[in-house]
Amino acid sequence: MHVLIVDDHPLYRRGVESLLYELDSDIRTRGAGSIAEALQTAAHEAFGLVLLDLKLPGMNGLEALTQLRSALPAVPIVIISANDNHDDIWRAIDMGAAGYIPKDTDQAVMINALRLVLAHGVYLPPQVLKSLPSGDSGARSAPSRVSLPTLGERQIEVLQGLLQGKSNKVIARDLDIAEGTVKAHLWSIYQTLGVNSRLQAMAKAHEMGLVKHFARPER
Repeated sequence: MHVLIVDDHPLYRRGVESLLYELDSDIRTRGAGSIAEALQTAAHEAFGLVLLDLKLPGMNGLEALTQLRSALPAVPIVIISANDNHDDIWRAIDMGAAGYIPKDTDQAVMINALRLVLAHGVYLPPQVLKSLPSGDSGARSAPSRVSLPTLGERQIEVLQGLLQGKSNKVIARDLDIAEGTVKAHLWSIYQTLGVNSRLQAMAKAHEMGLVKHFARPER
């Protein structure tokens, strides 16, 4: 896989490159220090993932996201930023980012977050998920692309299998995906629900009334 890293700090780009090699030893990377350089590079090379810093010289980060999203409509773009403002995070997701990873995120968490994105999920930091409004009048609602709970279609299918007591292997077979992909989706589900295990996820799903939406009725 070819990854474009857009960040104006060469030292940080090298650090991200080292982390990516832990994700996949066959990964190739290309760095860009500005949005102009990124767009020029993307016009001549094919990428499977873009990592974008919001703070770039001469441009608002969300504007950079819009330009890259337009140039690479089929490529997941993940924001990696020191900015952890919740409103900015929601705006980035609503504008098409496939994930938002604060720069102080633990390396193991970052790797799992990127695995989730590559499995067609959307990653949000746990502290943002915990800040979602409860639905009180006047409360700010999450953007349209993110429902409550923050689960994509495939994650809902994995959760459905979990609620039916299926093993990861069986869920993978039923959905025709790799078992490692199932694990990535489960990790995201745990993050979203604020739990650490399958049993806790099942209990939380029952507590939140998700079972009636996600679990198929028995015949």
